[in-house]
Amino acid sequence: MEQDILSILESRRHTFSKGQRRIADFITQNYDKAAFMNAMKLGRTVEVSESTVVRFASQLGYDGYPGMRRALQEMIRNRLTSVQRIEVARDTVDSRDILASVLTGDMEKIRTTLDEVDKAAFEAAVNALLEGKRIFILGLRAAAALSGFMGFYLSLTREHVRIVNESYVNEVFEQILNIGPGDVLFAISFPRYSRRTVKAMRYARDRGATMIGLTDGAASPIAELADIRLFARSDLVSYLDSLVAPFSLIHALLVAMGQRAEAEISETFERLERIWTEYDVFEK
Repeated sequence: MEQDILSILESRRHTFSKGQRRIADFITQNYDKAAFMNAMKLGRTVEVSESTVVRFASQLGYDGYPGMRRALQEMIRNRLTSVQRIEVARDTVDSRDILASVLTGDMEKIRTTLDEVDKAAFEAAVNALLEGKRIFILGLRAAAALSGFMGFYLSLTREHVRIVNESYVNEVFEQILNIGPGDVLFAISFPRYSRRTVKAMRYARDRGATMIGLTDGAASPIAELADIRLFARSDLVSYLDSLVAPFSLIHALLVAMGQRAEAEISETFERLERIWTEYDVFEK
């Protein structure tokens, strides 16, 4: 939808019933909290039924309540400060059983990612990573954990893999200085999006590299710059993001690449096992 949800609520306010106006008023005044409530909780908060909330979302033109909630999340995710994230978590995480609340949420994010993933884009990413002359994996701030995981396993089986990170020795642009045609930049960023990641992607695109972006949705600046776009859910949990779905998607990429190059990878790991044994790399 072209208009953001707050504009839609304002323009259609005169058509709402009394209960719908209560929903609209709460969303307008508390959109940072409403974005992470389910339909039942929003209904209880404004004292209307869950079915009224669901019908309200459909009346606005969304694909049910989940569609309206996604629109809210996309609108605000890159605006929330760490303090606001903590406030959101206070209302969305069950403090009586944080373990169950967080792990259940993580499982739901993986399920949603699986339902929504573009399998053609996934296959295109696998092909690009296998065929790339050099692979640059860019993940800054929290995304560094994702890029480190991916880069560690790729570098065991492929030459010319570089993890691009925030280093006191080399600036990001110095690490991708010579990127060009035939190379692949795998960029990872989730809200709040890293400005340096976006700028580095623009540089790599102008240099002719193939761009793969792993991010949370089509509205992301990472998606706008990528040739191949992979989306994974990473909804907020307190002051941090849940990265289990992006990790799982990267895991799937690595497994798919391993199956495509099984003979080569088996030979590589046979050599590695001999080295690990000879030099006592692992505790026996």
